[in-house]
Amino acid sequence: MQDIDTANLVYLIVLGGAVVFWFIASNRQSLGKTMQHALLWGLIFIGVLAGIGLWDDIRRTVTPMQTVVSDGVLELPRAPDGHYYLLANVNGAPIRFVVDTGASQVVLSAEDARAAGIDPDTLAYTGSASTANGIVRTASVRLDSFEVGGMRDTGVRAVVTEGELFESLLGMTYLQRFSNINIADGKLVLER
Repeated sequence: MQDIDTANLVYLIVLGGAVVFWFIASNRQSLGKTMQHALLWGLIFIGVLAGIGLWDDIRRTVTPMQTVVSDGVLELPRAPDGHYYLLANVNGAPIRFVVDTGASQVVLSAEDARAAGIDPDTLAYTGSASTANGIVRTASVRLDSFEVGGMRDTGVRAVVTEGELFESLLGMTYLQRFSNINIADGKLVLER
């Protein structure tokens, strides 16, 4: 511990002691009731800290995840925002895709391309795509591996967008690899 850290710790201990002393002295007439309230607020504070610390685990439990029903069958539950999401390992990196039947190709954001080992700064952006935000330039790439639910594809064609893209898109060039696509009861079922 550095000297400044030690001094700050001593200051906080003295300040905390002064606050506790003032609290006890000003409430000595009803000390039992005051201690009950202090304990209640302490438990509320600890509960809030525990909730913040466990938020990722709670969200994973509440948010539905994709499941492999059987060999070659994937089931994607509808997310609270109404979309279907697929988690795939692209070149060994986990990437979350929005399943988008309106997209003709697999589209990677620059951030997801980097995660998959593709440097977006070295790509030739010779193509273009029309999006809700206007025309964006794209660069064609081939993905060495695309794994989802025990199914592995190699040489999957995709594009990396030069513009901002919040989620990578799983378009028709990949979805056509499935023999059956069915949406029912809040689930998207992909079957090979």
